[in-house]
Amino acid sequence: MSFYNTYKKYKNYDFETAFTETTSEDVLRIINKPVKKPEDLAVLLSEAAQEPEVLEAMAQEANRITERFFGRTITLFTPLYLSNVCDNGCVYCGFNRNNPVKRGILTPEEIEAEGRAIRESGIRHVIILTGESRRATPPEYVAQAVRILKKYVDSVIIEIYSLTEPEYEMLFEAGAEGFTMFQETYNEDIYPALHPIGEKADYRKRLDSPELACKAGYNTVNLGALLGLDDWRRDTFFTGLHAKYLQDKYPGSDIAVSIPRICEHEGVTGYNAACSVKDIDLVQAMLAYRLFLPRLGITISTREPAALRDRLIGLGVTKMSAGSVTEVGGHADEAKSDGQFEITDTRSVEEMSEAIRARGYQPVFKDWE
Repeated sequence: MSFYNTYKKYKNYDFETAFTETTSEDVLRIINKPVKKPEDLAVLLSEAAQEPEVLEAMAQEANRITERFFGRTITLFTPLYLSNVCDNGCVYCGFNRNNPVKRGILTPEEIEAEGRAIRESGIRHVIILTGESRRATPPEYVAQAVRILKKYVDSVIIEIYSLTEPEYEMLFEAGAEGFTMFQETYNEDIYPALHPIGEKADYRKRLDSPELACKAGYNTVNLGALLGLDDWRRDTFFTGLHAKYLQDKYPGSDIAVSIPRICEHEGVTGYNAACSVKDIDLVQAMLAYRLFLPRLGITISTREPAALRDRLIGLGVTKMSAGSVTEVGGHADEAKSDGQFEITDTRSVEEMSEAIRARGYQPVFKDWE
């Protein structure tokens, strides 16, 4: 059995009624319910939940739950792009194989320099990313990068193309202890049009990858949808169900979600977001996640503006990026490529740390031995 069975069960759920005909009283009844069903998550994502008094009640409960399970802490991390060479044709992405952007791949020596620079910034948690190209960045190359970086940081998370279970095990043994992968959209019907070329076109293979990482023993497994590719409420609903499925089946892995919104990128693909995702929508998605899954990790990246990120502290977020670069390299020396998307919050690690302290929270650079 895989998450796809759960997806099929709810694929034709009456979201229209759940999202538009739910009342504020319905939402208020769900907020303090000890254990919530998938149908309750749909209620928390309804239009009625954006009424000011209802959203405030959700925010207060989300704050209470977050501090109970995670304390007043925010873990900081930074991304490191090893390569932006990609064999996929995702219509919304700056790494699209047909995009005329500058490409690059870090050498082992450059990875070493990046590791030193990241350590000097104070960061001890790194997520390494590549374009989705086995030929350009095979699993052995990624494993070598992990081994190099582990000399400088305490935690390495991989965000690359789909692997086999033995390959995930190999990277775990090399020192990678975390995994991130975005399904992008859970809408199986529109997925092929968004991913027409390349290995990523295989919806089921991508959907099953987080479970393979859990089976391989990864400490943290992070998933998410790129909000704006389809109805954001529907994609948030299925992301929450996917996270619950993994939490229930693999209690040894910490399950987390990211909440990225689609934003500008380099190159021209002619894609326009199918759904507008406003700030209040992002806040509602975060609160719904926290109320539905109290132990869920929640990540907010530098896609979002500084003022909004600061206001989200205390509402459910547990992890934030800082000192981010979306080009290949760029921490030690000049970047070797164009970026995947435009960074909105450009603050340094120290500036981000001060912002977290100003909200009464503690920035965490290293949270385990």
